[in-house]
Amino acid sequence: MSTGIKKVVLAYSGGLDTSVILAWLRETYDCQVVAYCADVGQAEELDEVPGKAERTGALDCVVNDLREEFVRDFCFPMLRANAVYEGEYFLGTSIARPVIAKDMMDVARNHGADAIAHGATGKGNDQVRFELTAMAIDPRIKVIAPWREWDLRSRSDCIAYAEQRGIPVGVTKEKPYSMDRNLFHISYEGGVLEDPWNEPHDDMFLLTRDPAKAPDEPLYVTVRYEHGNPVAVDGESMSPAALLEYLNRLGGEHGVGRVDIVENRFVGMKSRGVYETPGGTILQKAHRAVESITMDREVMRIRDSLIPEYAALVYRGFWFSPEREAVQALVDEAQKAVTGEARIKLFKGNAYVVGRRSDRSLYDEAFATFEQDDVYEQSDATGFIRLNALRLRIRALRNG
Repeated sequence: MSTGIKKVVLAYSGGLDTSVILAWLRETYDCQVVAYCADVGQAEELDEVPGKAERTGALDCVVNDLREEFVRDFCFPMLRANAVYEGEYFLGTSIARPVIAKDMMDVARNHGADAIAHGATGKGNDQVRFELTAMAIDPRIKVIAPWREWDLRSRSDCIAYAEQRGIPVGVTKEKPYSMDRNLFHISYEGGVLEDPWNEPHDDMFLLTRDPAKAPDEPLYVTVRYEHGNPVAVDGESMSPAALLEYLNRLGGEHGVGRVDIVENRFVGMKSRGVYETPGGTILQKAHRAVESITMDREVMRIRDSLIPEYAALVYRGFWFSPEREAVQALVDEAQKAVTGEARIKLFKGNAYVVGRRSDRSLYDEAFATFEQDDVYEQSDATGFIRLNALRLRIRALRNG
């Protein structure tokens, strides 16, 4: 029976899984396949991707550089919200999916495709993130998820499939874990990490040194913010992607940004993940420092109450949703005065805030001093305390 699908855009990397998927789509759906690859800073050689796709039967291969857009329009808005999932995860994989899916939908439209396809498994979060983004952009788009359809169940099955059909895939020894990299972070999961008692081997980490082997002298870094966005490091203005890449290098040299957690996936299971986010960790600390002297107390309290909700929306794939956009509007309104500099000390795996300053500062030494002053009447505190204690006193009286 005809599916009505004549052309599919496939999220393609050139690796074993997506090469097999490309051939499987052509065979199963009798359709043309456009291979799509997004450069979000995965530090892989992408020049060979079009050739691999062509040899596997792709009609065309599109490789787009999304690094600046990724950092400017996705990472920075998330950083303005100080979003952290379950208290520790900086959402590096989560935030990359909507920018990739959005651009893939543009490619699908430009090529007149009937469907898109991806290689995410039926157990993970990425299938949700890709498909929610796709449907938010075009509710009529068809989505093909081979791992939820075919009878291949393992890497060995994929290798056998490729060999039977002469698919040109250079298979190397499988890593003892799964890895995902972009400009914001690297994640590791699966394999030997599935036992949450196992300590990660130090040779696994790619972005950060072992803190014990980091330099014995600290490094001081000054980050400048304008309206909640980082714009310069140590006085040098940089583009969003260049700034993040630079801080990744500095933070990595000093062992900053390692996290090892067991998180709750959206589909319901718990998953152990190990992450490296050196630049993001520095930016989070610096941003909080500038906010501490420029944001109104009550505005910050309300914004902070929304951080878990914002982080969950990103983690679960609801970037292109009305609720995320509404929360973002509040966040961005609160960031208008967040302009200034923070000085961060990098040392042995830690990023310490050691200074902050701003022309928009609400911090006033005349009010904050412990020395004698002429601007604050300390006796005013008596009435303030009694009024705030009123409901507590009434409750105590009621309870006898």
